[in-house]
Amino acid sequence: MQILTSSVGRKILMAITGQLMVLFVVVHLLGNSSIYIGADGINAYAKHLHDLGPLVWVFRLAMLSLLSVHVLFGIQLTLENSAASPQAYAVKNYRKATFASDNMIWTGLLILVFLVYHLMQFTARVTPDIVQGVDTAGRYDVFTMVLTSFQKGGIAFIYVAAMVVLFLHLSHGIQSFFQTVGWNNDKTLPVITKLAKVVAVVFLVGYSSIPVFILTGILSK
Repeated sequence: MQILTSSVGRKILMAITGQLMVLFVVVHLLGNSSIYIGADGINAYAKHLHDLGPLVWVFRLAMLSLLSVHVLFGIQLTLENSAASPQAYAVKNYRKATFASDNMIWTGLLILVFLVYHLMQFTARVTPDIVQGVDTAGRYDVFTMVLTSFQKGGIAFIYVAAMVVLFLHLSHGIQSFFQTVGWNNDKTLPVITKLAKVVAVVFLVGYSSIPVFILTGILSK
C-alpha cells in the first residue's frame, strides 16, 4: 500500500495513531482521578475494568497496535530525514522550531521506556515497591498499592519527570496532527498551537498531581 511506503502516508498514520492514543490518555486520566474519591473510588474502578474480562485484552491489543505503528513510523521517518540531511539544515526556520519539535523522537522513546516501567509496576506488579492485598469489600486494593509506591520519593520523581516529557511530546504532537492532515492555516495555527499546549498542561498537572499529593501527604488513607 502506498500509504505505508510514502513518507506522507506514514506521517498521516503517525498523526492518526498519535491522536487516538491521546484519547486513551484522556480516559486513563479520568480513571486515575478516581483515587481522589478514596479507596472505594479507585478500587471500584479497577474492579469494573477487571470485570470486563476479554474486552480489556482486546483494548490492550488495539493500543499495542497503535503504539507499534506510531513508534515504528516515527523511527523510520527520523532515520530517513537524518539520511537525507546528514548535516544541519543550511536554512532553518528558527521562529517555528522549538525544543519540543526538535526532540520528538527522544521524548517519544523516553515515553516508551516509561510505559514499559509503568506496565511492569501497576499492571504486571513485578516491581519490588508493589504492596498487594484486598480491601474490606474483597476487591484488589489498588489504592494502597498506588499510595505505598508514590510515598517513595524516587518513584514519585520518575512519574513527574515522565509527565514533563509527555507534556513536551504532546505540546507539539497535537499541533502537528492538525498540520499533517491539513486542518490548519496561517490564521488557525497560533490558536491550535496554544490549544495543544493547554491540553498538554492539563495532562501534566492531572497526572503529576497524584504522586505529588501522595508524596506530600495531601492524599493519604
